[in-house]
Amino acid sequence: MITLKRFIEGIEREKLFLPAEVLLLAVSGGIDSVVLCELCSQAGYIFHMAHVNFQLRGEESDRDEQFVKNLGEKYACPVLVKHVDAASYATEKKLSIQVAARELRYNWFNELLSTPSGNEIPQPKWMLTAHHAGDNVETLLMNFFRGTGISGLRGMLPRQGKIIRPLLPFNREELVAFAALNQLRWVEDSSNASDKYARNYFRHAIIPLVNKIFPEAENNLLDNLARFRDLEIIYNQAMKKHIGKLLRIKGDEAQVPTLALKYAKAVNSLVYEIIKPYHFTSLQVKEVVHLLDAEQGKYVQSPTHRVIRNRNWLLIASNITETSAHIFIEKGESAIVFEHGVLLLEEIIASSIKIDTDKLVAFLDAKMIRYPLLLRKWRPGDYFYPLGMRKKKKVSRFLIDQKLSPTEKEKVWILESGKKIIWVTGMRIDDRFKLSEKTKSALIIKVKG
Repeated sequence: MITLKRFIEGIEREKLFLPAEVLLLAVSGGIDSVVLCELCSQAGYIFHMAHVNFQLRGEESDRDEQFVKNLGEKYACPVLVKHVDAASYATEKKLSIQVAARELRYNWFNELLSTPSGNEIPQPKWMLTAHHAGDNVETLLMNFFRGTGISGLRGMLPRQGKIIRPLLPFNREELVAFAALNQLRWVEDSSNASDKYARNYFRHAIIPLVNKIFPEAENNLLDNLARFRDLEIIYNQAMKKHIGKLLRIKGDEAQVPTLALKYAKAVNSLVYEIIKPYHFTSLQVKEVVHLLDAEQGKYVQSPTHRVIRNRNWLLIASNITETSAHIFIEKGESAIVFEHGVLLLEEIIASSIKIDTDKLVAFLDAKMIRYPLLLRKWRPGDYFYPLGMRKKKKVSRFLIDQKLSPTEKEKVWILESGKKIIWVTGMRIDDRFKLSEKTKSALIIKVKG
């Protein structure tokens, strides 16, 4: 059974928080959170309560709220309550009710921890939830069947960020016994009896069936959680070492050599850990591995990034938005801000020019220029006459010759005059607009980062 001594020893062993620190307890009114309140009270900790009314169960939701307020009076502590429309939020965000409720709950919790209270109530430092051993077993099984990495197999940790779970060492039977011994009252959430939620189905159907065959299943799974927690530490150390040898960061782009990755041991796990920070899922690992033998230009996309096959590399880069900027430049404007910095324009007498070879500077015959100029991203079909050439060339072909990667190509801007490209910015001007012996006035354009 839970004892105050075991509770405090667990907190001290895991170094969860200091006795004098102010705590914020997530309290639903159910047995788990009621036991947490009683233990924190007996331990002499300073705590507030936070309760979310999701407005999903009508009068029952209001009953729970009032129960928690009464609980606050019992322990003489502040009670913070937030009303949210979980059903509307779930519809708007296209989420399940459970996921929506979790997002709303933790968004508010984080807000409470990060925003100064602005009154005499002391600011809480940690958020305590009443998750127990049974919840962790359910989390392990759900992650396993859903598909996960090793972090999903070790389940919830006693402390993750500002969230602390001091009841994880105890099972539900121990919580019930503690509540009975201390004559605690709580409220029952009727939705906990419904199997329409995944967690409830595991709790009411799957785990009891497994227990019929393996009576010690839950205890064994708890032992596994402890082992996986240790294994994750070793796994992360090894992964950090291997990925450090493979991954190269260049600006806002990550690069991985295809040959080294292809013949690396545990390639699927390596790929998963490399792409996970860029919002790729475990289901996309095989697609990314297939890129190792794919033709140039093939890619796999997440909501925020792409992994692109480019020659001997896999490139990881941000997705490009569909709308590219079009900036018009009128005569007399001298500084234009755009993606790569500032475009500086100056018209001077040609005889006073000292031409250099800086690619970020364009020297153009001002007499040939027609305003307004148009600064934009290049498009397929664009062409110009590269300096020194009398034949036109597609910009796409020119960029290939410059050996730019796919993501580098997407960042190229061109400058137009009268629907003619006068400069592929930072690379090459158009031969038709170059300075000549007859040039009297020159337009100098610089890109300043």
